[in-house]
Amino acid sequence: MSNQDTRQKILIVDDNKQNIELLMDLFRDEYKIAAATNGERALKIAFSSQPPDIILTDILMPGMDGYELCNKLKEHEQTRSIPVMFVTAVSEVMDETRGFALGAVDYITKPFHPPMVKARVGVHLNLKRKQELLEEYAFIDALTEIPNRRRFDEVAEKEWQRALRSSQHLSLILLDIDHFKLFNDTYGHGEGDETLRAVAKAIQKALRRAGDFVARYGGEEFAAILPYADAEEALHCAGEILEAVKALDITHAASPVADKLTVSLGLCSTRPSVEGSLEAMLAEADKALYLAKNQGRNCFRCAQI
Repeated sequence: MSNQDTRQKILIVDDNKQNIELLMDLFRDEYKIAAATNGERALKIAFSSQPPDIILTDILMPGMDGYELCNKLKEHEQTRSIPVMFVTAVSEVMDETRGFALGAVDYITKPFHPPMVKARVGVHLNLKRKQELLEEYAFIDALTEIPNRRRFDEVAEKEWQRALRSSQHLSLILLDIDHFKLFNDTYGHGEGDETLRAVAKAIQKALRRAGDFVARYGGEEFAAILPYADAEEALHCAGEILEAVKALDITHAASPVADKLTVSLGLCSTRPSVEGSLEAMLAEADKALYLAKNQGRNCFRCAQI
């Protein structure tokens, strides 16, 4: 059983340690808490591998004030979606218009009214969680429940750029279920949908390397990106996928290839360079897939550029 703390995380930013302690006491039973006494430290926490889910920041602080902190957070993609709530004393002059224009979601006034503060923070944390779910579902294929083409395009571009910077290999696989139209015509679209789900799971299980990523590319086609994999490693992965699909043992009596469901794969392996492109890599993988289909299907072919 995992002991990982899955609670949402609140970052409290205030140069007054007493104010930090008051807010920490208010939230520590329900949430993970981090604290910073200045804007610079708050930015380091926000850009860390474990960023906060919401930030409560004082406005008037020496050095970087709350407005500047909020502005810097909203300038970067990595921290832009973190809700920022300003904490300020009633006696202080508040420029609410400026705060909201910078991207803040709310103001909390001191002295604190604990039930109200907890309720408002809870509302914004719930909104953030729902927004994250919506964004996640936007990248998931509803039928197979694996990433969709949109997500694949995003991940593939990131991996291309990373491999380009590090001078590492990158491999890509395009996969097509053989004669899937005949399968649907024979067994019906309901059975076809079940088969697509089964193939998706088989591919996921076959790709065991850390960082390997598979998506539904469209229709009966899937795509996988293999970071740091050279041609030999990509060929091994393709073989594993081929065998994993065969192991499903799904009858396909109408197929001219075999009496069981089979797939064809096209691979491309390269070491990205400034002269190359992800689009060219995809085009070569597509050519390799066409070659596999043209040479009998139920096999894989590899291109290197």
